[in-house]
Amino acid sequence: MLEECQFVYDFTQEGMEKAVDHLEKEFQKIRAGKATPDMLNGVVVDYYGTMTPISQTANVSTPDPRQIIVQPWDKSIIGLLEKAIIDANLGLNPQNEGEVLRIKVPVVTEERRRELVKQAKVEAENSKIAIRNIRRSANDEAKKLEKEGTPEDDVKKLQDDIQKLTNDFTEKVDKLFETKEKDIMTI
Repeated sequence: MLEECQFVYDFTQEGMEKAVDHLEKEFQKIRAGKATPDMLNGVVVDYYGTMTPISQTANVSTPDPRQIIVQPWDKSIIGLLEKAIIDANLGLNPQNEGEVLRIKVPVVTEERRRELVKQAKVEAENSKIAIRNIRRSANDEAKKLEKEGTPEDDVKKLQDDIQKLTNDFTEKVDKLFETKEKDIMTI
């Protein structure tokens, strides 16, 4: 019966790790005014009939904190890349220079920074909700195991371990949010 408890624990831990990974990806999309190639991660371009991430069609670099350079490997798609960046609604305006796209990243105002912190807080809270939902499902599984004959002590230990996992991952989310908030508010 211990194998079933271990399986529930491992499955719970994996789910919580995925929630934190998702949060990290969402935080990468929240830009704090510093140009990074990650800002274009969600952008896809129709490359010969296939929706392809921009990073697989061009070299994306940041020569300084205020601009991004997109240099396509196939110069004929520069217009498609420009359109994809505009259509992605990132608030970025690429300048087509023939062989490269130059994107100037605007300076973020204090008001906008506060909005970004609120957005990051919402994402962090969504991750905490996901973690709590995973905990609830795991505790339900633990109760099923008890009904199926797993010793009460083993189920109680499993529930305690699940709560410890929940606390650890919630703390991890809080630390990620604090770091992101500091990053956003730093000028």
